[in-house]
Amino acid sequence: MSYPVSHKTVVILDESNYFLETSCDLTFDFDVINRSRQPSGIIPLCPISKTLWTCCVEAIAEYCRIVWDIFPNGERLIRLVVCGPESATHLNDWNPEVQSLQNCMQWLAKCGTIAHLKANQYKPLENCQIINGFHKAIEALSMPTQLQQSKESSKEWPNKGRIVCISAFSNDSHIKSVVESVKDIIIENNELISKQRSVDTNCQLMPITNCELVFINTFPIEDQSAISKIIEIPKHQLNAYISSEVHSVKSGRFLAAKLSYLVLNHYDLASTTVSGIPMKEEQNASSSANYDVEIVHSTEAHTDSFRSGLISDGICNKTYREGFTYDTISLKWCTPRTNAVELHYCTGAFRFTSVDVNSRPSSCLTNFLLSGRTVMLEMPRARNSKLMSHMLSSHCGELYIHTLGTGRSTLEDPPSISEGSGGRVTDYRINDFGEMMKKNRLVPCRVIQSNNKDVLMPIEKAKQSLVKQTIYWPLVIGHTILFNIQMQFPSFLSLIPKEHLTEEEVLECKKAIYHLMGMENKGTNLPVPTIGIKGKGPKREELYRMLWNEMEFFVRSYCVTPEHQSVLSCLLECRSGSLKSDTHLNSASVTRTTNSETNEELTKKPTNGVKSSVDSEWAFKELNWARHELKLMSENQTTNSKASEPHLKKFKSNVMDSTTNGSLSLLSIWTNKLNEENSKKRLEFAGRTNCDSNIAKLYVNLNESKNDNQ
Repeated sequence: MSYPVSHKTVVILDESNYFLETSCDLTFDFDVINRSRQPSGIIPLCPISKTLWTCCVEAIAEYCRIVWDIFPNGERLIRLVVCGPESATHLNDWNPEVQSLQNCMQWLAKCGTIAHLKANQYKPLENCQIINGFHKAIEALSMPTQLQQSKESSKEWPNKGRIVCISAFSNDSHIKSVVESVKDIIIENNELISKQRSVDTNCQLMPITNCELVFINTFPIEDQSAISKIIEIPKHQLNAYISSEVHSVKSGRFLAAKLSYLVLNHYDLASTTVSGIPMKEEQNASSSANYDVEIVHSTEAHTDSFRSGLISDGICNKTYREGFTYDTISLKWCTPRTNAVELHYCTGAFRFTSVDVNSRPSSCLTNFLLSGRTVMLEMPRARNSKLMSHMLSSHCGELYIHTLGTGRSTLEDPPSISEGSGGRVTDYRINDFGEMMKKNRLVPCRVIQSNNKDVLMPIEKAKQSLVKQTIYWPLVIGHTILFNIQMQFPSFLSLIPKEHLTEEEVLECKKAIYHLMGMENKGTNLPVPTIGIKGKGPKREELYRMLWNEMEFFVRSYCVTPEHQSVLSCLLECRSGSLKSDTHLNSASVTRTTNSETNEELTKKPTNGVKSSVDSEWAFKELNWARHELKLMSENQTTNSKASEPHLKKFKSNVMDSTTNGSLSLLSIWTNKLNEENSKKRLEFAGRTNCDSNIAKLYVNLNESKNDNQ
């Protein structure tokens, strides 16, 4: 496996006399007796201050403690290098057994003595002296760890690491010169290791493939002149495998805050504040107060919250911790009701440690968890509602934060339509999706080589075919009408996505369009979409308008050949006689479009040059003719299928010729039609051609016969 940069970290500490004797200018009251209760005659002790060396040791010890608490099994290792005015020494190695805070403090306690100090050496380390520390650090990074030694011998995994140098630099040029020297050292070191490995196959040294340089310039708090000497530079690449960043910070608590910020960035950690912890007062056991405890853990503990929008959308806001340069997410303590271990739906468990480990609230929380109790954490939500998002618990003496599943579990009922996009599980087109999977099943295929043509791999062809079939493929039943009535014309939905259409297939598609017109004329009911519908839903006319829109969008999405264009023209001509509304597809019925030009075409209305009434008349005549053609094709399918398309074109031309002038008004067209019909009527009965008063009688003696009978 490839280990990250944080797998190996080397920290260089400045042990010059400047750090050992210079005060950080932050005083502490050393007198343990309360001044108001001091007896008279006793002189109070003077306040004390820490040296720069002490501040660095405390800050780096806290840095190491957080790393070793969260990564106790040797996943992240730290080596300490102390650089003095004469030489630099290693304090430990990469052995995981010595990676502990107790060993770290023992090593650092042996350093920092002032017996070797001289009066003329009261200054920060020079270039040549600080370079000694980088020599030791690069040497340490070249040595493999136990995890790297257990790798497969046939592979060479990248060797990555980080060097953190805490020192006092005079100016920016000082840091730049050190950076250039370190670059040369790394390049020279890699060349030597490569030569040695070529000679000795058993050489375990590894060349450095990626190194991060972190420079931390620190100075006394009251030293205003040192603030502007060093400019902070964010992380940037020096070459392909070396990056650098520069930080300048005051000593004391400011240096500790900076290292707390860096440890989060270096090891991908996050901060969470457990707020509202009820604790009894130390001096008054009858009263209690609420305290806050900050813990540090992996950022993966909040990944689900960010992904679901519980934090980024403002439901659980980040809060800025005073005096620190990083954010912490507040989660409220939930009083546990039972000591029994309950089974909770957790998506992950991650180690955590307290930031202020020596404080009384942190100690009480740790002891509470180690006793076997479990703490639930609430995430505040809108409208004063709460959500159990995390859980604190102890396993085998180690503290863990569990991420509870805030989403719906697979063990629960399917989600309702109001709980998210897509709808209920039963609303998805599961059967259609299964059929599509069967049609796109992958099988082994040989690649046929061609000398003159570029060969496309079978997997690429399969991908292209799948993309083409899913240009328009609604996922939910309630998002489509066309696919809900595919039993009426299944050939239309299967033929349109094809790359090329034959004349018979074009005719089949047109028959489906005519069939839809017949359904609309008969008043056949359509399935009502269930998405966003309240009450009775849309009327039949509105549903047919949506269906025509969807069918047009479906055909336009695959309109790439003249045959497809012929089907689209037929659809537009038939639709112009049925629908007069805009052809823009309703956004609720569109789930996917990949071509912006198709969207522009959807907004264009078809202009045929013929009035809508004439189109309607022509459409009904052509529908009757199509039914007659279907009957003839059933009797002799082979003969009539070839002659149907020319016959259709000839019939269209005859109908269009009957209405030659598209500029006539509607009244003129109607008058011409009446005159044409009157001219085709049979001659009237001769007896009715006279005036009304002289109508010839058919039975002349009818009245006389009645009188005789009477």
